[in-house]
Amino acid sequence: MTSSALLTIILTPLLLLALATLLTWVERRLLGLWQDRHGPNRVGPGGMFQAVADGIKILFKQDWIPPFADQGVFILAPAIGMMTVLLSFAVIPITMGTGIAGDLNVGLLFILAMMGLGVYAVVLAGWSSNSKFALLGGMRAAAQMISYEVFMGLSLLGVVMMAGSFSLHDIVMAQAGLWFIIPQCLGFGVFLLAGIAETHRLPFDLPEGENELGAGFHTEYSGMKFGMFFIAEYAGIVLVSSLVTTLYLGGWRGPLLPPAVWFMIKTGGMVAFFILLRASLPRPRYDQLMALGWKVLLPLSLLNVMATGTILMLRASL
Repeated sequence: MTSSALLTIILTPLLLLALATLLTWVERRLLGLWQDRHGPNRVGPGGMFQAVADGIKILFKQDWIPPFADQGVFILAPAIGMMTVLLSFAVIPITMGTGIAGDLNVGLLFILAMMGLGVYAVVLAGWSSNSKFALLGGMRAAAQMISYEVFMGLSLLGVVMMAGSFSLHDIVMAQAGLWFIIPQCLGFGVFLLAGIAETHRLPFDLPEGENELGAGFHTEYSGMKFGMFFIAEYAGIVLVSSLVTTLYLGGWRGPLLPPAVWFMIKTGGMVAFFILLRASLPRPRYDQLMALGWKVLLPLSLLNVMATGTILMLRASL
């Protein structure tokens, strides 16, 4: 392993953690702008050091473990959440030659597998807390995340069929003439909704629903263990935004500017969309969320697969 590859492996998780922390400030500023109110504006220029202050505060908060909790699993749960998100970034191609794992030929399957393992974090957190509110949040999270992973995987079949590969690098290269967001607009819509549900962001933050569950699966967590769940959620937003950029928006492709800049612009735009969605839509009931998935998104994702397969067969026969 070369020194540059080793440096990339070490620096990437650190940069992602710093970016996830910075996003807390970005979210507050954007929400303040969107809702016509002040965001953070006291600590540092434009309130930029508010995220630093929050980080220092959470580091020094008492790291308390409830005596009624299963201590081993209670500690392991947030670590699983962080690990699965950070490992997923290993196969994201920021430019043609940039990526920790290089051009992994099953990169898309690897990310879906890591997202599947991420379910264990919230389920184990809810179960190990030995609290009725945390357990209900964990059960909600399990049903929501496992269900929406089905629709997410089906929505991506159209992209894989058009690119002829599970490699994220090959998928970006296949968008040389046309971004997949146009021919795969139906799959894009399903994937975006599934991505919001996977990261349990508003309006799909039902596992954390503070109105009825207090804080859901992480009710009993404090200190840096709670912080790990918090950072994993923001890193998950960046991950889904990076996937949308790679799979549907042409990845690093774009005129004039360097490839890495195009990737960051597209990903940043998607992150801003995630944040502004929080200020725009009310939270649905849990049964409405599940009905949306199984009654609407599942038929649409299957329709997208059938339509894509039909068009590709007709094109090949001409």
